[in-house]
Order: sequence, then C-alpha cells, then structure tokens
Amino acid sequence: MRVLVSMCLLGTFCRYNGERKADEGVLSLLDREDVTLIPVCPEQLGGLSTPRLPAEQREDKVFDKSGADQTEAFENGAKEVLRLAKLYGCKAAILKERSPSCGSNVIYDGTFQGARIPGDGVCASLLKKNGIRVFGESELNEFCKFTEGASRTISV
Repeated sequence: MRVLVSMCLLGTFCRYNGERKADEGVLSLLDREDVTLIPVCPEQLGGLSTPRLPAEQREDKVFDKSGADQTEAFENGAKEVLRLAKLYGCKAAILKERSPSCGSNVIYDGTFQGARIPGDGVCASLLKKNGIRVFGESELNEFCKFTEGASRTISV
C-alpha cells in the first residue's frame, strides 16, 4: 500500500523552524515490505520557504505569526498533495499532528499561545474529503490495523 507521509516525520529539515521532527514509529514503517511511504510537505509544495514564520488557522484562513494571510499557499500545497495521492493511488496518509496543514482532529487555535481546538489542517481536510484516511503520528497502531488487521502494532 502506498501511503503519504509528512516529510518532517521522516527527519527532513522542512518544518517551519528549519528543524527536523523525525518520529521513530513512522521511521519503523520503512521496514515494512507492504507499505511504501510517499514523502510530502504541503507547505513547501505550496511555495513556502524553510524556515518560515509559524502559522496557525483562524476560522477558514491560515495566518503566519506576523499576521500575513498564508491561506492560498496552504490551499495550493494541499491540492498538490492530493494530486500526488491520486497519482500514486494512496488510500491513507500519516501526517504531522496539530499542524495547520497536516493536523487531523486537533489543531492550534490561531492565537500562537499553544492552545488547541478541534479541527483539521488544510491538507488533512482536503484528503479526508477525497476519501483518504488520515492518521497522526500517535495513531500508528490504528494505521497498522487499517493496513493489515489487528495482528500488528507498533511499540514506540
């Protein structure tokens, strides 16, 4: 199965602050012969640089910490990720939790104070609307159940 994965979870220097955020559980998926990971960064695919100012969603828009509206870049990046998902036939994605692009079910509230609210990032939302199952990095056991039944789990 081909699966989209946030590049930052693989240890690529693509996060807003130019740092890496490798996740050992996600990296362990590289050893699975039945899973092919397709690395993506919606923010870079939308034309944003690395490093860049942190951004958060506020209502239906995405603003960086300076107050600049970055919605168009986030939407463009999400569309490119969806295009790749369709090209590769991806049925699932493992995306960085709480990100304004990739967050699934919980995102930051737009105040840049660390407060969280229910919601999806721009990319996660678009993927879900198109039938792609989205998992966060803390949901790898659920991902394993999705891909091959309840017989395999990951310990992190």
